[in-house]
Amino acid sequence: MTALPPLNQLLRELVAAPSVSSEHPAHDMGNLPVVHLLAEWLEGLGFAVEILPLPGRSDKANLIATLGRGPGGLVLAGHTDTVPFDDSGWDSEPFALTERDDRLHGLGICDMKGFLGLAVEAASAAAGQTLQQPLILLATADEESGMDGARALAAAGRPKARHAVIGEPTNLRPVRLHKGILMDSLHVHGHAGHSSRPDLGANAIRGMHQVLGAVMAHGDALARHSCGRGFAIDHPTINTGCIEGGDSANRIPAHCRLDVDLRFGPDDRIDALRSDLREAAAAGLTEPGCRFEASTLFDGIPAFETAAGTDIVRACEALTGHAAEAVDFATEGPFLNQLGMETVILGPGDIAVAHQPNESLPLDRIAPTQKLLRDLIARFCLAG
Repeated sequence: MTALPPLNQLLRELVAAPSVSSEHPAHDMGNLPVVHLLAEWLEGLGFAVEILPLPGRSDKANLIATLGRGPGGLVLAGHTDTVPFDDSGWDSEPFALTERDDRLHGLGICDMKGFLGLAVEAASAAAGQTLQQPLILLATADEESGMDGARALAAAGRPKARHAVIGEPTNLRPVRLHKGILMDSLHVHGHAGHSSRPDLGANAIRGMHQVLGAVMAHGDALARHSCGRGFAIDHPTINTGCIEGGDSANRIPAHCRLDVDLRFGPDDRIDALRSDLREAAAAGLTEPGCRFEASTLFDGIPAFETAAGTDIVRACEALTGHAAEAVDFATEGPFLNQLGMETVILGPGDIAVAHQPNESLPLDRIAPTQKLLRDLIARFCLAG
């Protein structure tokens, strides 16, 4: 067994390895530098490590590292990618782990390279012991863009275990329920022309103004329907996140695109939500000469729910002192549950600083997370 580097070095090297994922090719990059770091450390601890490339992407891969054997066991899971960043908003280099104001700063330290480093460190304590059930560390690709890594694992039927913890930022409070998500691109096609003769063209931006109003009205209608599960915002929500159209002030714009994000509860169905959204948007377009079209930006994932009485939920509640909650953001939890696991979302970060400049992790979260992970490993892997 090879000695593991100190935790600060693990975190520093993970943050320093760029792994941005994005639906926009200009920002997208691979995750292999992170995967290879994890593989090196875990192989040194005696884990059997598999690197599984994503279909059609030689620069992206999932990692499954397994210690021990048996039908049950525990998965500690995290995604290796980060969102894109604007370095003008940072007070330090995003890819350099920096300590200030009692916090560690760096791209991904909260969401969620910090958890991955802590999981490796916790695994090292179990490496020299006899496991009654396997310990599996799972590191996925592309969670931030399309969840393609988790989709590939679900399609392959791996890994198999009984319990799982995904270390997304939850302020060390267990989460057993979260909303689902879908994303669509809404397009208005018009006809270009000289701005002095608007009668000879069809202005796609004017048309999109109508579509945008219809989408916002549809969101207001959805807000009148409660999800009924205790979410912070206890109804479906629509975010109009990106709009692009035209190319010059003196040209009638022929095209305009609006990207939207829709979050929903466990009783809502993706197909019906998408159909209703597109129908409402299309009905709003009345600009002469303009045509509406919709395309799928992200297929979507259903809402996530693990039953309150399961062993992993009860254990996480007991160890943290907090009852399991519901959150509005989405994770890879539905895919792990699809694989037959009972899954809890539980990590040291704070979602309020995720996807933000100066992303950070409080130093006082490190020791409690170390204890929590070791206690979970003892409960689900070492106990007879």
